[in-house]
Parts: sequence; C-alpha cells; structure tokens
Amino acid sequence: MGVSVFTGLPRAGVLRRLGAWLYDVLVVVALLMVAGFVGFGAVQLALVLGWLQLGEYPDTAALLGASRLYSLYLLSVVLGFYGWFWHTSGQTLGMRAWRLRVQNTDGSRLRISQALIRAASALLGLGNFWVWLNPGTKLALQDKIADCEVVILTKEQNRQLLSRD
Repeated sequence: MGVSVFTGLPRAGVLRRLGAWLYDVLVVVALLMVAGFVGFGAVQLALVLGWLQLGEYPDTAALLGASRLYSLYLLSVVLGFYGWFWHTSGQTLGMRAWRLRVQNTDGSRLRISQALIRAASALLGLGNFWVWLNPGTKLALQDKIADCEVVILTKEQNRQLLSRD
C-alpha cells in the first residue's frame, strides 16, 4: 500500500468549516423535506388502509409530531447523509465546495463507525468552535472524539477526489 497523497495537509479552521457546514445545512434541510414527505405519505397510506389509527391525535401531522419512531427516522436520514459521505469520499457537498476533507491522520477514509460517531458528537456544528480552544491542533470536538482530522485540499486534490466518485 502506497503513501496517501492526503497526508501532511493543513487542518481547517473554524470559518472554513462553518462555511461548509452552512452549505450542508441547506442540503440536509432539503433532504429532510423529502424524507418527511415520504414518511408522511407512508403514514397517510397506512391510515387509509386501516393499518394505523389516529387515536387521540387530530391529524397525521400531530401523530407524526408525537412519534419517537418518526423522529428516529429523520435522525437516521441525517446521520446516514453524513456517515455515507464521510465514509465514501471524506467530503460532503459543502466540504467539496470549500475543498475540505475529513480523514484519518494517515490520509485514509473514515470507517463507517467513525463517521457516525463524528456526526453524533458534532453537536449540530457547535463542536467546530472547539478549534478555537485548541489553536495548535485545529481539531474540533468531533475530530477528537472520532480520532480524525479535517484538512484543506489543493484544487488539484479536490478535482482528483471528484473524479474518483
């Protein structure tokens, strides 16, 4: 196995991370809208077929709003989004735009378990501010917990990753 071309790269600071995070929030909101539509449709179909009952709830939206299962479904969509992108290429769509990559310190991709731990410990993006508390290492809270790093790619390296996918 050869040396990774993604080692020795500078780590990303807070502002660049937040730029990618903001871009990703827009994508995740759109994804949650689609997932919500699918979930709502599935529950509505189950109600029509008599598989579910509204019970004490006045409508489908109220039923879903009180459902822990529906909340877990939406959470799994978000974790799946980040987990898949971080595991397969090390980049979400926002990270691609900002030329960032999350990786192990040897330049390898994250294991799926690492990606999920990282997503769960990011505190909705607030973990990025941890970088300001550790200016020497430039590691966010989720980087420390998942034992990984976010690096800044050159334009050529970013293109190389895009052509692999």
